[in-house]
Amino acid sequence: MLFMLPSIYLVPYRLIRHRALFALVWLLLVSAASAHEIRPAIIDVRLASDGAISAAIRLNLEARLAGIATTHKDTEESASAPQYRTYRRLGPEPLRALFDDEADAFIADIDLIVDGEPLALQLQSVSIPDVGDPALARDSIVTLQGQLPNGAETLTWRWHKRLGASVLRIDDAEGAPLYSEYLQAGDSSADIDVGDQAPASISAVFAQYVAVGFAHIVPKGMDHILFVIGLYLLSPAWRPLLWQISAFTLAHTLTLAMSMLGWIALPASIVEPLIAASIVYVAVENIFQQRLTRFRPVLVFVFGLVHGLGFASVLSDIGLTASHFATGLIAFNIGVELGQLGVIAVCVLGVGIWFGRQPWYRSVVVIPGSLGIACIGAFWLFERVSG
Repeated sequence: MLFMLPSIYLVPYRLIRHRALFALVWLLLVSAASAHEIRPAIIDVRLASDGAISAAIRLNLEARLAGIATTHKDTEESASAPQYRTYRRLGPEPLRALFDDEADAFIADIDLIVDGEPLALQLQSVSIPDVGDPALARDSIVTLQGQLPNGAETLTWRWHKRLGASVLRIDDAEGAPLYSEYLQAGDSSADIDVGDQAPASISAVFAQYVAVGFAHIVPKGMDHILFVIGLYLLSPAWRPLLWQISAFTLAHTLTLAMSMLGWIALPASIVEPLIAASIVYVAVENIFQQRLTRFRPVLVFVFGLVHGLGFASVLSDIGLTASHFATGLIAFNIGVELGQLGVIAVCVLGVGIWFGRQPWYRSVVVIPGSLGIACIGAFWLFERVSG
């Protein structure tokens, strides 16, 4: 059979695979320690009873001033990294002076539309923390303010693509949540009903977080998609797939919940390379193994713990209020599961039912497909580790 390796090579492979995995984890933990992560901006909008509106924007101000593109996950990837490092060492006063020169341009990149008409915003305050560890990004808060016209019914928020992804959260005058959404770079929010300022219903919150969880897999979670496809490729039979998906689901559910409860936390600069490493490992094992081994579900469980931390980073960016914590957490996880099932369904309908029983299925589908997935995962791993 094509691509089959002599059995003599499988013995050392089994002996070294666990040691290699733990060595890789250690390398990633060490190499990611000084990463300068770029996170989505968090926008907290408060609607007052007298029509006043304020937007507190928490962001990496130094990255904004250095003009670092939001396509970078790490500031060190940008040609402006030296300038960013210089800004990172500035105290609050000189950094505020630099921002003041660009404040008008920053506000001009924001569109707040009320009942179809733009609403003017003014700078209210800028809060910049003191210089801490220069190797760690700090968050500043830029607060804008405006005044809603009498009888305002709908509100839409949008800011320029260059400002990157953002999390929009809107509260009423009492602090009760009205709306929240994760916005990709350049996206506009939905038309938000602010006429009666009625808090979002549980069903609306549930539907919203299911959609966010699903979208994090399809279409946004290409790394998670490739991992699930890698699990499927080992065998078209349902039993091996059931063992793996069950282990993966249980694991990522545990770490998602534990992370959101604040019991565990790892930065994305560690989690993202580990996710890429899990893709490589599963794909390579597909090439060496023809059937489910007793170790595979255990390793998938371990990898699921890491993927759960990746899911948690998205949910943390969006934020869960105390009143909707359980609803949002459960709904987001359901959305993730629906996304995974969708990926498996496509694999079954597109490949499994047609070719799964063919004698050439492994040599023509499994091994080439796994090689392709391994190459993509290896590229992501190199990219995420090297920065």
